Amino acid sequence: MSPARARLLAGVTLSVGTLLLAGCSGSSGASSAAKDSINYALPANFTPNWILPIGTAAHLNTNNISIANALWEPLVAYDGSSGKIAWNKAGSIATAADFAADNKSVKITLGDRHWSDGKPVTAKDVRFWFDLIKANKTQWAGYNPGKAPDNWTSFTIQDDRHFTIAFDRAYNPQWMLANELSSINPLPEHAWDKGDPKRTWTYLNDAAKNIGGYATNPLWKTVSGPYTVKSFSTAGKVVLTANKKYDGGEKPGIPTVNLLPFTTADAEKNALRSGSVDYGYIEPTDLDQEASFTARGYTVKPWSGWAITYMPYNFNNPAMGAVFKQLYARQAVQRSIDQTSLAKVVLNGTAVPGYGPVPQGQASDFVSPTQKDNPYPFSTAAAKSLLTSHGWTEQGGVMTCTAPGRCGAGIARGTKFEMTVLSQSGSTVTDNMMSAIQSSLAKTGIKLSIRTAPVNSVLSQTPQCTAGQSICTWQLSFFGTAGSWYFPAFPTGDSLFQTKAGSNFGSYSNPDVDRLITASTTSSSTQAVQDYSAALAKDLPVIWLPEPDYQISVMKKGLGGFSQDSLANFHPAQWKWTG
Repeated sequence: MSPARARLLAGVTLSVGTLLLAGCSGSSGASSAAKDSINYALPANFTPNWILPIGTAAHLNTNNISIANALWEPLVAYDGSSGKIAWNKAGSIATAADFAADNKSVKITLGDRHWSDGKPVTAKDVRFWFDLIKANKTQWAGYNPGKAPDNWTSFTIQDDRHFTIAFDRAYNPQWMLANELSSINPLPEHAWDKGDPKRTWTYLNDAAKNIGGYATNPLWKTVSGPYTVKSFSTAGKVVLTANKKYDGGEKPGIPTVNLLPFTTADAEKNALRSGSVDYGYIEPTDLDQEASFTARGYTVKPWSGWAITYMPYNFNNPAMGAVFKQLYARQAVQRSIDQTSLAKVVLNGTAVPGYGPVPQGQASDFVSPTQKDNPYPFSTAAAKSLLTSHGWTEQGGVMTCTAPGRCGAGIARGTKFEMTVLSQSGSTVTDNMMSAIQSSLAKTGIKLSIRTAPVNSVLSQTPQCTAGQSICTWQLSFFGTAGSWYFPAFPTGDSLFQTKAGSNFGSYSNPDVDRLITASTTSSSTQAVQDYSAALAKDLPVIWLPEPDYQISVMKKGLGGFSQDSLANFHPAQWKWTG
């Protein structure tokens, strides 16, 4: 996930990925019969909590990105809203990107656009973003050492509507456009600049922490996008209203957009049944009830995502990090998970097994034969053999290290193969999947304990860390009910698996993989991405899991004008009541 698609997505920067009352946290209860508004159900416990169009690690929630992009349009809106992943120029500030013949620079042309206060959008507003990121890059979730902004060597303004970014080497133009230039959001320099990039960064981030002030703080009133914020509650209900001064290409078709949070998928489903939600979702296990929703005037359609799903290991965890660093141990875990059964039974056929770092739910030239062929097929016997051959003995149903010299560096005698996962709450399907994985691992002699929390808490409690930090007690993390990471058009791993990458939560590091990732961003050949795909399918930086559809969408008949974005963002300006 660009950084915010983690969906965490985030993204998640991400990219990117990324949660007990059984009820809706503030839905209006009334259907949008007047057709001048829409009630849109957000995924359970995926509460919006960030308005600033610059992602930080604790705020990689796809809903945050979608809302921010509706307020401050991206320089280059690269999305799947047309039915294929491409540059959506109607929703972009830029109108052209002309790469030099040597692919070492790009000249950008801006449209004739204005902020909501009437000031023109100029190249200075883009440089304002550029300078903020340059000065505060390590706090930006999209930062990966060696990539943007490190590989952007200069920013030169020709005039108000033209500027050039130079690179440190030749890059694949399609990768640069889709994966780096798409992360830029022009920001209103005249309204936000405090004179110094670091001071400005602190000012903006401190303001963004005050969710209750989003609708009233003048800071957030100067926008370029099709909507402004009318209200934004700490419980996650957001009301957007059309920006009457918007002069871009995506004129809002519905004046008022109500984004409704829910604590559970069941609560959201009840709202659908009552007719108080115009656009919502059901879980895969509810597909047998499709007819009951169509009878209520809805259409039901799967929303497929360009994503992967996984559980990161914390390689720096003081208790289990040494175990996780052993490839044979990760192989034993992977071979203990029956992805085929999870996809067919738990996810009711709305997922496909995923064996590596490139999405497999949609056909592409990026997936290597190694990843396709599944290098670690499910086999409890093989998993047990991997452990016993490396000095582990089953004691009381749990594999225990009895021969430290064979178990691996840093693994003491008596170490038990016991892990705890912090998994996102709010989804029965996710709960069932975790229980199935727990049972399957137990047959190998690996004990898995499960804790749950809202997705925002999962993301904030499972960050990159070093062994001595108190926050480093987490061992496994799961934020993938709707997919863990949604990619830009090119599914490279610079945000996820490069050493010290912004969304490399588990601190995975492999110099050979770093070189493969770099090659995938500079070469125009798909072989470079395939080599990366093969390497990580074998090296297992995370636990690979089935890739689900983003959601099974349920929408009122007569709602149209858009395609569901496979990058998992929503685009309210495209929504229209057609009947």
